[in-house]
Amino acid sequence: MKGPVGGDVELINDPKHLGCQPSDPFKMAEGSSTFTVDEALASTGFGKYQFLVLAYSGMGWISEAMEVMLLSFVGPSVQSEWKLSSHEESMITSVVFAGMLVGAYSWGIVSDNYGRRMGFLFTALVTSIAGLLSSFSPNYITLVIIRFLVGVGLGGGPVLASWFLEFVPAPSRGTWMVIFQCFWTVGTIFEASIAWIVMPRLGWRWLLALSSVPSFLLLLFYNFVPESPRYLCMRGKTTDAMNILVNMAEMNKKTLPSGILVSDNKMELDENSDPSENTHLITIGKTDAIIDGDMDSKIGGISALYRLLSPKLITSTLLLWIVFFGNSFAYYGIVLLTSKLSDNDRRCVSGDLLPMQSENDNLYRDVFITSFAEVPGLILSAIAVDWVGRKLSMSSMLFASCIFLFPLIFIQTELLTTILLFGARLFISGSFVVVYVYAPEMYPTSVRTTGVGTASSVGRIGGIICPLVAVALVQSCHQIIALVLFEFIIFISGVAVTFFPLETNGRSLNDSVRELK
Repeated sequence: MKGPVGGDVELINDPKHLGCQPSDPFKMAEGSSTFTVDEALASTGFGKYQFLVLAYSGMGWISEAMEVMLLSFVGPSVQSEWKLSSHEESMITSVVFAGMLVGAYSWGIVSDNYGRRMGFLFTALVTSIAGLLSSFSPNYITLVIIRFLVGVGLGGGPVLASWFLEFVPAPSRGTWMVIFQCFWTVGTIFEASIAWIVMPRLGWRWLLALSSVPSFLLLLFYNFVPESPRYLCMRGKTTDAMNILVNMAEMNKKTLPSGILVSDNKMELDENSDPSENTHLITIGKTDAIIDGDMDSKIGGISALYRLLSPKLITSTLLLWIVFFGNSFAYYGIVLLTSKLSDNDRRCVSGDLLPMQSENDNLYRDVFITSFAEVPGLILSAIAVDWVGRKLSMSSMLFASCIFLFPLIFIQTELLTTILLFGARLFISGSFVVVYVYAPEMYPTSVRTTGVGTASSVGRIGGIICPLVAVALVQSCHQIIALVLFEFIIFISGVAVTFFPLETNGRSLNDSVRELK
């Protein structure tokens, strides 16, 4: 027989039947043992299964890092070849972030409503195809349009982060999320290496084409990728959820807890939202949850945004938006400034206000060196995220980045400029790593990818504004104003972190807004 929310309940007393049932006393057989997804993950541990999930999601993170890093190399080359103005060069970067703004919000909603796999399938399709097509762009307008589409695809990066998070046992979640972020650093260093080899010999078109390869690899292995069992359990797909957990246990050579897999919030997001004859047994709170689930399926984005701004989430959501904006503005700004500051110091001192092309060798060298700053940043994050907590590690790194940027307000030697940018990037990348650990932990499963995606979208606004405002100020010899702007935004972000109401270190993941305190 079918339960009132569509789950199979006829075998509920059979210990061999490990279905996913709502934790409602009216639907649980007396004496039945139960376990949660978190308990199942804790029993199976982090093993071979999770390593394969990490490898796939990490490839997606490498893809996004490469597509973002290539902007430092492609812009100057295209400007030189097509005789573009500084504003037109900045637009090549800004349209990518504009696309990421659209994509991050859209793919988050898609993955919360139709599954994590569906979300990153479309992101890989859009990124790979548009990335390859951009290498054939015949003119500036075509390049800008196609790079915008690349940005839309790249906006799905947070979906992969949330998907991986939902396979990681709670005790080691912080460490493994930092390790996941290592793939971004691998992508940045790999892209700088490829650019150093390819650009002088084959040009920017080949760099664009080669940088799309990781996205095609995601499509190649897509059929082997599992859906998140936590998401499946909440959607009422009991057999699929248990099959994945059983396969996980077998591959990790572990055993699952005995009993029935429990989802407290199956009622909230069940695919069959039609009320049954037993609806009167459900509490008022659960009825409200059903209504929320219905709104999500019918209204989608409007309902999701409404829930992110609900009384229990509004403070965390708004503060998170500030931190994502500040991190994105600062991180991408530092990446872009690496090839701008020392050249502009010399140009502005000489009184020559005309644009000046940096020597290619200096550009590749400086970006390559500063990319390695992310390695100690990752090590520092891995140590701090569980040792001192998410909030303290984030705020400390943001304030430290401010300290390293401050001397750049004054003209420095090229060597000292590179060292200071190295330190600033070390700490801002470390902060970025921790915020990507914190954000998915802060939101419940029902709105996790939407919440992280929306925050990431706000961050992309920082990515859009940065090349148009801050970098343009440096190019026009207003370096002091540009760096004071960086200092102000990073400092405000650090202050915002201190006001986060929740420290997620060591906490289990919540599945619904109702569970939040």
